[in-house]
Amino acid sequence: MKIFMQQSVVNGLPERFPHLPIAEWQDKQEDKEGKQKVLTALENVSSEEPDWTYVAAAYRLYELYETVAQNRQTDVQEVYRHFSHHIEKRVAEGIYDQALLDKYNRAEREEIGSLIDQENDLLFTYIGLHTLIDRYLAKSYDGSVVELPQERWLVIAMTLMQDEQPEKRLSLVKEAYWALANLYMTVATPTLTNAGKATGQLSSCFIDTIDDSLRGIFDSTTDAATLSKSGGGIGIYLGKIRSHGSSIQGYKGTSSGVLPWMKQLNNTAVSVDQLGQRQGAIAVYLDVWHRDIFSFLDAKLNNGDERKRTHDIFTGVCLPDLFMEKVEARENWYLFDPHEVREVMGFSLEDFYDEEKGEGTFRDFYEKCVYHPSLTKEEVPAIELFKRIMVSQLETGTPYMFYRDTANRENPNKHAGMIYGSNLCTEIMQNMSPTTVKEEVVDDGEIIVTKTPGDYVVCNLSSINLGKAVPEGVLQRLVNIQVRMLDNVIDINNIEVLQATVTNKRYRAVGLGTFGWHHLLAKTGIMWESDEAVQFTDELYEKIAYYTIQASVELAKEKGAYPLFKGSEWQTGAYFERKSYTSDKWISLKNSVQAYGIRNGYLMAVAPNASTSLIAGSTASVDPIYRKWYAEEKKNFRIPVAAPDLDATTTWYYKSAHTIDQHWTIKQNERRQKHIDQGISLNLYVENTIKAKELLALHLDAWRSGCKTTYYLRSTSSEIEDCESCSS
Repeated sequence: MKIFMQQSVVNGLPERFPHLPIAEWQDKQEDKEGKQKVLTALENVSSEEPDWTYVAAAYRLYELYETVAQNRQTDVQEVYRHFSHHIEKRVAEGIYDQALLDKYNRAEREEIGSLIDQENDLLFTYIGLHTLIDRYLAKSYDGSVVELPQERWLVIAMTLMQDEQPEKRLSLVKEAYWALANLYMTVATPTLTNAGKATGQLSSCFIDTIDDSLRGIFDSTTDAATLSKSGGGIGIYLGKIRSHGSSIQGYKGTSSGVLPWMKQLNNTAVSVDQLGQRQGAIAVYLDVWHRDIFSFLDAKLNNGDERKRTHDIFTGVCLPDLFMEKVEARENWYLFDPHEVREVMGFSLEDFYDEEKGEGTFRDFYEKCVYHPSLTKEEVPAIELFKRIMVSQLETGTPYMFYRDTANRENPNKHAGMIYGSNLCTEIMQNMSPTTVKEEVVDDGEIIVTKTPGDYVVCNLSSINLGKAVPEGVLQRLVNIQVRMLDNVIDINNIEVLQATVTNKRYRAVGLGTFGWHHLLAKTGIMWESDEAVQFTDELYEKIAYYTIQASVELAKEKGAYPLFKGSEWQTGAYFERKSYTSDKWISLKNSVQAYGIRNGYLMAVAPNASTSLIAGSTASVDPIYRKWYAEEKKNFRIPVAAPDLDATTTWYYKSAHTIDQHWTIKQNERRQKHIDQGISLNLYVENTIKAKELLALHLDAWRSGCKTTYYLRSTSSEIEDCESCSS
């Protein structure tokens, strides 16, 4: 193995890591025995020498340079030159999108290429660089990597800014490249993968509501397959589908319920993979009052009748406040068939939530169902149903918990719809409704289908690297460019499911999130289980919320407000009042929103960020670290990973997830959720020996504190594969 980079970069490594014997090891590279010693040492990176991960990344980087240089028939030292020619060649090969040539002339492309700072390649840890190369850099049709890290950042920036005004477009490309190349932020996995490429779409997740009709069910399955092939994760609300034993066309006892449709979606997830890299990812949500809830909760268990199991999709249960109150009081709960409720009662129970106790709320309509003499119902102890939820969680990590009343009360667009469930990773809460076929006619030999599009939710995500952006004081600058990048995704994205495109344009929803929370606490010297951490959460996320709303207002001044702004809580000011934003700067911002509008109907959401946080060299989402030292394992590799910036100072602030009192995590999230208009992918970490009453106490605490959802229950005995679709 030859020495691994341009000499200036090589010479810089000993200066970056003076405590490591790099110079001595460089001298041994031509020696076969010395080379093996280097490789052995890199395979055994330890918490005592965590900086070796950067040295290992440098070796991996040189291998990439050599591969790409060979493809380009140039020297390794020249590999980053001729960016414009690289774009032209990749477009000619059908790898890049023609828009990169149509939107930018050669002079502009050459100017953009001059922005490349190769030194930024040294910011990657080994696992971060490996992940970027393995999953995201552009490849030729034979699988060879044809793109370099800084080129990926530039192509993303060019793609997202392609329709900006010509006089400021290059400066915006420069700003977006600055944010990405310095690892201050990451974009969502589909954007990271597909931006600038000839195929694929840019949004992370989608949420559908299935209509209770044969056509509606199969159309929704087709839509899920269509999105899955392009890398989207899907959340699907099943609560409108009639239960097992319900009537069909008046014939009683003929419906087979939701389970067969879950199995169909399960098969779709397996058979329609995401860009050939992994099987599709689908989460299904059902109300806790639905008569099929018990079979739903059992669907992912590892025992029982396999004909009733759906191991490859994820489950979420929709919980009203009333049910949680019944659990606390050890009272009974009633299950209904939604089709029968519609037929007998003349309303849909799922269409209501508890804004306040009393007339016209969910509990009011629920009580009407309970006491109606001709409505079929099943009575169960609420605590027994909750026990079944907890049993499933301890074995499979799911169901996710969706607190529907809280989500709807906090919905800034409740004037335009209803939230029934969430997405694959539980951080998106937006208005939902089913798409229905209005008419299907033959016209001059052609079949014309007219549909009434429902709100088919689209998630457009990116995330701030808190562990880097906050200490370096770039938060406001970063949020400004991020919001613009996210907003531009809406206009340039190509979504094959057309009702999703319609919804995307109506709400212009984005989800600006964060990762690196534990990393930031460790660098700041704050213990996780402390009032200081709770207070820091409150202050930081209020600041992020302020900058995000402010950036969206500025975009509204420039480009206009989202179409459904009128009547929203943004327009009425109720959003700010509900949050108790009463300081002078918040009142001024509220006035600006009311005067100019806001560009995006939904603004903030904290996604899991499992893979992209690795790329950025930080900790995932708002999660604590798994361990200070562990091995990242996938099917084709096992790579040692140390907690970021681990040293004699930070080590005391890195406590492993399963040893943390989760009530402190919930306290932090209560403060965080106050400032996030959508949701947060909040994992709860428990020992597999946890007692039922302790787990119940955690869930009750999460509900009472205003959590809109909780994501996985990560017990020490469960193996859970993280969602990559929402990683941002």
